[in-house]
Amino acid sequence: MSTYQEILVQVHHLTLDEQLQLLEDLAQLIRSQVMSHPKHSIMELQGLGKELWEGVDVEKYIDDERNSWER
Repeated sequence: MSTYQEILVQVHHLTLDEQLQLLEDLAQLIRSQVMSHPKHSIMELQGLGKELWEGVDVEKYIDDERNSWER
């Protein structure tokens, strides 16, 4: 039996008040973990991979892509 299943069996033996308290404690634990992780901005991706496009003629690339759809 996995640890999760063992814990779930133990939770079934708790009173309703204890289960509610456990739920509140778990919610608080998860909230604190979420808050401790820094948030990121989509702007952090700006310029990522730009070296892949160096020397590429954008108009020609788009035209080639569109032409490949018609085949």
